[in-house]
Amino acid sequence: MNKSYRLGQILNVVRSQSVRTQEGLAEALRKVGIDATQVTLSRDIRELGLVKTPQGYVMPVVATMRRDLGAVVREFLQDVRVAQHTLVLQTMAGSASPLAEALDHSGWTEIVGTIAGDNTVLVIARDTKTADALRKKLLELLH
Repeated sequence: MNKSYRLGQILNVVRSQSVRTQEGLAEALRKVGIDATQVTLSRDIRELGLVKTPQGYVMPVVATMRRDLGAVVREFLQDVRVAQHTLVLQTMAGSASPLAEALDHSGWTEIVGTIAGDNTVLVIARDTKTADALRKKLLELLH
Protein backbone atom coordinates (compact mmCIF):
# COMPACT_ATOMS: atom_id res chain seq x y z
CA MET A 1 0.00 0.00 0.00
CA ASN A 2 1.51 3.33 -0.95
CA LYS A 3 1.30 6.49 1.13
CA SER A 4 -0.98 8.35 -1.27
CA TYR A 5 -3.54 5.53 -1.20
CA ARG A 6 -3.36 5.36 2.61
CA LEU A 7 -3.93 9.13 2.89
CA GLY A 8 -6.91 8.86 0.55
CA GLN A 9 -8.41 6.07 2.63
CA ILE A 10 -7.92 8.10 5.82
CA LEU A 11 -9.88 10.94 4.21
CA ASN A 12 -12.61 8.52 3.13
CA VAL A 13 -12.89 7.23 6.68
CA VAL A 14 -13.08 10.62 8.39
CA ARG A 15 -15.61 11.90 5.81
CA SER A 16 -17.90 8.91 6.19
CA GLN A 17 -17.81 8.17 9.92
CA SER A 18 -17.01 9.64 13.29
CA VAL A 19 -13.51 8.60 14.34
CA ARG A 20 -12.45 9.98 17.71
CA THR A 21 -9.09 8.28 18.28
CA GLN A 22 -6.08 7.10 16.32
CA GLU A 23 -6.92 3.59 17.50
CA GLY A 24 -10.41 3.95 15.98
CA LEU A 25 -8.85 5.23 12.75
CA ALA A 26 -6.42 2.29 12.66
CA GLU A 27 -9.34 -0.12 13.14
CA ALA A 28 -11.35 1.49 10.34
CA LEU A 29 -8.33 1.30 8.03
CA ARG A 30 -7.77 -2.38 8.87
CA LYS A 31 -11.32 -3.03 7.62
CA VAL A 32 -10.26 -1.76 4.19
CA GLY A 33 -7.01 -3.74 4.24
CA ILE A 34 -4.57 -1.11 5.50
CA ASP A 35 -2.33 -1.78 8.50
CA ALA A 36 -0.82 1.41 9.90
CA THR A 37 1.05 2.04 13.13
CA GLN A 38 0.13 4.81 15.55
CA VAL A 39 3.28 6.70 14.58
CA THR A 40 2.37 6.52 10.89
CA LEU A 41 -1.20 7.63 11.57
CA SER A 42 0.00 10.53 13.71
CA ARG A 43 2.25 11.69 10.86
CA ASP A 44 -0.55 11.22 8.30
CA ILE A 45 -3.05 13.16 10.41
CA ARG A 46 -0.61 16.05 10.70
CA GLU A 47 0.16 15.98 6.95
CA LEU A 48 -3.53 15.95 6.02
CA GLY A 49 -4.22 18.81 8.41
CA LEU A 50 -6.96 16.89 10.20
CA VAL A 51 -8.35 18.54 13.30
CA LYS A 52 -9.60 16.61 16.32
CA THR A 53 -13.00 17.84 17.50
CA PRO A 54 -15.46 16.42 20.05
CA GLN A 55 -17.16 14.70 17.09
CA GLY A 56 -13.89 13.14 15.89
CA TYR A 57 -11.25 13.94 13.27
CA VAL A 58 -12.35 16.34 10.54
CA MET A 59 -10.88 18.28 7.64
CA PRO A 60 -10.78 21.98 8.52
CA VAL A 61 -12.91 24.16 6.30
CA VAL A 62 -10.73 26.75 4.64
CA ALA A 63 -13.14 29.33 3.25
CA THR A 64 -10.50 31.16 1.27
CA MET A 65 -9.36 28.02 -0.55
CA ARG A 66 -12.70 26.34 -1.21
CA ARG A 67 -15.76 28.06 -2.49
CA ASP A 68 -19.26 27.17 -1.42
CA LEU A 69 -20.68 24.35 -3.56
CA GLY A 70 -23.91 26.26 -4.18
CA ALA A 71 -22.00 29.29 -5.47
CA VAL A 72 -19.88 27.14 -7.78
CA VAL A 73 -22.94 25.29 -9.09
CA ARG A 74 -24.82 28.55 -9.73
CA GLU A 75 -21.83 30.07 -11.49
CA PHE A 76 -20.73 27.17 -13.71
CA LEU A 77 -23.40 24.46 -14.08
CA GLN A 78 -25.31 24.63 -17.37
CA ASP A 79 -26.91 21.19 -17.65
CA VAL A 80 -27.30 17.94 -15.71
CA ARG A 81 -28.02 14.62 -17.40
CA VAL A 82 -28.20 11.14 -15.90
CA ALA A 83 -26.80 8.05 -17.64
CA GLN A 84 -27.49 5.11 -15.34
CA HIS A 85 -25.26 5.64 -12.27
CA THR A 86 -23.34 8.55 -13.82
CA LEU A 87 -24.24 12.22 -14.00
CA VAL A 88 -22.95 14.27 -16.91
CA LEU A 89 -22.59 17.92 -15.92
CA GLN A 90 -22.06 20.55 -18.60
CA THR A 91 -20.24 23.77 -17.69
CA MET A 92 -18.82 26.78 -19.43
CA ALA A 93 -15.48 26.13 -21.14
CA GLY A 94 -12.68 25.78 -18.60
CA SER A 95 -15.07 25.50 -15.65
CA ALA A 96 -15.33 21.76 -15.14
CA SER A 97 -12.38 21.45 -12.75
CA PRO A 98 -13.62 23.96 -10.13
CA LEU A 99 -17.03 22.28 -10.15
CA ALA A 100 -15.52 18.79 -9.82
CA GLU A 101 -13.29 19.93 -6.97
CA ALA A 102 -16.21 21.55 -5.16
CA LEU A 103 -18.17 18.30 -5.50
CA ASP A 104 -15.18 16.25 -4.32
CA HIS A 105 -15.00 18.37 -1.16
CA SER A 106 -18.75 18.63 -0.63
CA GLY A 107 -18.97 15.70 1.75
CA TRP A 108 -21.83 14.24 -0.30
CA THR A 109 -21.41 10.55 0.43
CA GLU A 110 -23.54 9.63 -2.60
CA ILE A 111 -20.63 10.65 -4.84
CA VAL A 112 -18.10 7.91 -5.50
CA GLY A 113 -15.87 10.20 -7.57
CA THR A 114 -15.65 12.80 -10.31
CA ILE A 115 -13.75 13.21 -13.55
CA ALA A 116 -13.38 16.66 -15.08
CA GLY A 117 -12.60 17.64 -18.63
CA ASP A 118 -12.72 21.18 -20.01
CA ASN A 119 -16.48 21.69 -19.94
CA THR A 120 -17.81 18.35 -18.71
CA VAL A 121 -17.79 16.66 -15.31
CA LEU A 122 -18.66 13.00 -14.88
CA VAL A 123 -20.03 12.30 -11.41
CA ILE A 124 -20.14 8.64 -10.50
CA ALA A 125 -22.87 7.64 -8.05
CA ARG A 126 -23.34 4.29 -6.33
CA ASP A 127 -26.40 3.36 -8.40
CA THR A 128 -29.11 4.74 -10.68
CA LYS A 129 -31.43 5.74 -7.83
CA THR A 130 -28.61 7.67 -6.15
CA ALA A 131 -27.73 9.37 -9.44
CA ASP A 132 -31.33 10.61 -9.77
CA ALA A 133 -31.22 11.92 -6.18
CA LEU A 134 -27.91 13.70 -6.87
CA ARG A 135 -29.40 15.35 -9.95
CA LYS A 136 -32.24 16.72 -7.82
CA LYS A 137 -29.79 18.00 -5.17
CA LEU A 138 -27.76 19.82 -7.80
CA LEU A 139 -30.82 21.36 -9.40
CA GLU A 140 -31.99 22.55 -5.96
CA LEU A 141 -28.68 24.40 -5.56
CA LEU A 142 -29.44 26.35 -8.73
CA HIS A 143 -32.45 28.02 -7.09
